[in-house]
Amino acid sequence: MTIKKIAILGAGNGGCAAAADLTLRGFQVRLFSRSESTMVKLAKLGEIELVEDGVSKKAAPFFMSPHLPPVVQGVDLIVIATPAVGHEYIARNLANYLTDGQRILLNPGHTGGSLHFADLLRTLGCKAEVQLCETVTLTYICRMPQFGRVEVYRRTTNLCCAAFPGKHTANLVSEIQQVFPNVVPATNVLETGFANINAIMHPAGMLGNAGWIENSGGDFLWYREGITPVIGAWIDAVDAERIEIAQQLGLKPLRFVDILHRAGLTTVEARDTGSAYQAIHNSEANFTIKSPPSLDHRYIREDVGYGLVPMAEIGRLLGVKTPVMDALITLASTALGVDFRRQGLTLDKMGLAGVTADRLASVLENGF
Repeated sequence: MTIKKIAILGAGNGGCAAAADLTLRGFQVRLFSRSESTMVKLAKLGEIELVEDGVSKKAAPFFMSPHLPPVVQGVDLIVIATPAVGHEYIARNLANYLTDGQRILLNPGHTGGSLHFADLLRTLGCKAEVQLCETVTLTYICRMPQFGRVEVYRRTTNLCCAAFPGKHTANLVSEIQQVFPNVVPATNVLETGFANINAIMHPAGMLGNAGWIENSGGDFLWYREGITPVIGAWIDAVDAERIEIAQQLGLKPLRFVDILHRAGLTTVEARDTGSAYQAIHNSEANFTIKSPPSLDHRYIREDVGYGLVPMAEIGRLLGVKTPVMDALITLASTALGVDFRRQGLTLDKMGLAGVTADRLASVLENGF
């Protein structure tokens, strides 16, 4: 398939960066946000400013709307650039409007995102023959310092992408490369899901800095100042548990520091230390990023509920103990008053309830 028409669902940092970049590259881009006020403000501006390497360019997407049907009608590719907590809303409102042959890219899929999305479409009775895939993280490392202006610090390199079912990965990734040339194929959506660097580092960083965040309203550099050697050690411990689960899945997982380096987000020297603390402190793309203003943020809601929870759930299925992940899930649940073990992405929500460890590989390759 030649991709020409693209719908981008989500008008946050990643969604606006993609909308502007792909428009400038000649694709017909339609942008959706469920926030009517956001779309009204963008429509009034008429364009999105993209700043990269000190160069500012302005792009006017073909169509922008808070109404989903006209955004997705007739497009070749649907890019879902929302937080994982928004996947269920998107799936429920998209199911009846999908048509045969459309491609869906979760950008990113977080951990278990494609399984969750596919199970929702199945449960909702979607009959369209669509193909679904996900990336490990966003295609752009970016922030919006002001409305309608996106600053791109880095384009993620060697961005792993896998389809669900996995048997479609080779063809689907070759199509996605027309749009995002830096994607590379992964074995399956648990290889991508278990390379979720945000889930590895954000919960430890947020909970370890809880007092500083509450007292300052996030007035510090989250990566440069907030990730101390002790918090780096917590991240390394989470990473060790993640690697053990991934190995039980028959995968050959990279260390957190290797993933960060492959994505172009740290130096060779920092990678070679094997230390999350060193790798993060040498992540130039993240140098200027401020802390979230409160603990009630996607760094916890998303990266615990849709990151650590599905990792720990799959670990439980495989008989792998995850004491550090479990501790962070408990602390996050207490801090926000949310039962993440119930409200997060459980085996049931990923369509894996009743699936035994020996059947998991077949489900990943062939689908439900």
